[in-house]
Amino acid sequence: MDTNNRLFLISQTYATLFSVTNKLQAVGDESMRELTSRQLMALIAIVHIPEGEVTLNAIASKLGATKQSTAQIINNLKSKGYLESEKSKVDARSVNIVMTENGKKVFKQANEQGSIFLQDIFQAFSTEELAQFWELLKKLYQFDGEKQDGFEAEGRVL
Repeated sequence: MDTNNRLFLISQTYATLFSVTNKLQAVGDESMRELTSRQLMALIAIVHIPEGEVTLNAIASKLGATKQSTAQIINNLKSKGYLESEKSKVDARSVNIVMTENGKKVFKQANEQGSIFLQDIFQAFSTEELAQFWELLKKLYQFDGEKQDGFEAEGRVL
């Protein structure tokens, strides 16, 4: 394959990935009532981090996002009464983010809505295609040498 064709494919892949991500976020936001896609992903990240270790940095790392953009999402969820901060029992300098009872209720509802949304958007993919696509996305995530701290493990039960 010549260099020009490879560069063309790389740029088209990046542009398409960018567009798909934006489209999925917009359609996902429309499909849920109480939360945006980014807010739901933040809550999913929270339940996949061990209790007592749910810091802003840990959430940002789990999401592959900046601390600043994660703080904006977390502050919005706090203002809605879905999250609150509490001092760490392990490290007095650290603050943990915890889901309120109302947050747990909204999370469960949004998770159900999100599950239906995901099944709809991936209906054209076979199980084998989904497995291959996931592997390729994880490979892409590691472009800078950092391995994704994903969501493979079962999250905490709320």
